[in-house]
Amino acid sequence: MLTKFFFMLKEGGMKPSITELLTLLEALKRGVAGHSVDDFYYLSRAALVKDETQFDRFDRIFAAHFEGIEDAFKSLAGEVPADWLQRQAELMLSEEERAQIEAMGGFDKLMEALRERLEEQEERHEGGSKWIGTAGTSPFGAYGYNPEGVRIGQQGSRHRRAVKVWDRREYRNLDDKIELGTRNIKIALRALRKFAREGAADQLDLDDTIDKTARNAGFLDIRMVPERHNAVKVLLCLDIGGSMDDHVRVCEEMFSAARSEFKHLEYFYFHNFVYESMWKDNRRRHAERIPTSEITHKYGPDYKLVIVGDATMSPYEIVYAGGSVEHWNEEPGAVWIKRLLNAYPKAIWLNPEPEQRWGYTPSIKLTRELMEGRMYPLTVRGLGEGIKRLH
Repeated sequence: MLTKFFFMLKEGGMKPSITELLTLLEALKRGVAGHSVDDFYYLSRAALVKDETQFDRFDRIFAAHFEGIEDAFKSLAGEVPADWLQRQAELMLSEEERAQIEAMGGFDKLMEALRERLEEQEERHEGGSKWIGTAGTSPFGAYGYNPEGVRIGQQGSRHRRAVKVWDRREYRNLDDKIELGTRNIKIALRALRKFAREGAADQLDLDDTIDKTARNAGFLDIRMVPERHNAVKVLLCLDIGGSMDDHVRVCEEMFSAARSEFKHLEYFYFHNFVYESMWKDNRRRHAERIPTSEITHKYGPDYKLVIVGDATMSPYEIVYAGGSVEHWNEEPGAVWIKRLLNAYPKAIWLNPEPEQRWGYTPSIKLTRELMEGRMYPLTVRGLGEGIKRLH
């Protein structure tokens, strides 16, 4: 059993040696782990893992081998009938059929057409291409398809093509107590920490006391220094809801790691792009918004700005007044991101979307340009590169 586990670790990119495996076997022979699975886990990790940055990889391989998580998941997934996962009144189109459906030709024309439909329409429609309805190719409604439209009365996103969403959506706050998977992120974030001595001199400086006493012919000369504090200040802005639902886990890991690593951390939520306001609590985001200008005045330029979001949206949301998917913004998002960058010279954007997709998503390319290239993938490597930029 351990031989197979040993080779799984090697196939998974880790490099345990034969000597380390023999050390583990000897420890087991001497009864170090007893009969506890948890004790065996910690013993095997201590014996086989050289670098703490590989703890998460070890966890996944350990779980797959000893608990069969992946096999169990696959067997369960195969038992779910396919028709349970499909909405009956939902339009399903082939790629060729989708390509034949044209957008209306811009944000202004789309909004004008919606006004006309609201004035003219008198009854429910399903399966059409013009009126507000369901399961059709109209730009307005739910459970259909259109390359640019206004989503009305649909639970969640399907094709992520909506320019506006005419629904009151509720988002949950990110969990700041997530522990599994945060180790590597914490290690990367520690590179940003700077320590400074502030306040009254109330801690013994042992090295300096010894040095000064020796230089004073043996007469005790006690030296004191102020306590060391984490001096880094971080302003964290987190995209929430919509397409970010796919990345909740990694964002929670990032959020949890940041909360534990930085003493001076302020965080705010936004949806898709930054505009004139953000919020602290997703449950009260409609009632308790904080003006972005108030945030930039309250937290000075000594804060380092970290924006986390997939930047995946309609480009209208970035460059148009009124382009926000959920509300009418008086100024384009591009204006607000520039104001944030002016307020915080040290700023980066962390994107959970795979980097290979960035070049094929117009809104990501546009956001990256606005960030002057300071966009990094939300991976351990990307965090390391971004943190170097923040120094």
